[in-house]
Amino acid sequence: MGRRLSPQSSGVLDALADDPITWRYGYELGQQVGLRAGTLYPILMRLSEGGLLEDSWESDPPAGRPPRHLYRLTALGQQAAAELGSASSDAATHSVRGIQGLATRSAS
Repeated sequence: MGRRLSPQSSGVLDALADDPITWRYGYELGQQVGLRAGTLYPILMRLSEGGLLEDSWESDPPAGRPPRHLYRLTALGQQAAAELGSASSDAATHSVRGIQGLATRSAS
């Protein structure tokens, strides 16, 4: 990944990483990550164009409903999500250590 991902893009990757091989549709993802369509769909397009997502149209929608655009992580997307997860774990560990250090200093 050449550019650093925004927190919103990272959130979308993280949500998809919960079940990386299952096709998900945008509305469902938007509900999960708390993003509206005007923010979510450009993120999905960028992630797809960057090779992190695979996208497809629903092949057999129920009668009376148009097909949905579906998304899932590619192998590269799964790797990126794993790297983001470990990076955020490292950052959380450093934050906790920093807070613990402040608490220790203020107690002295």
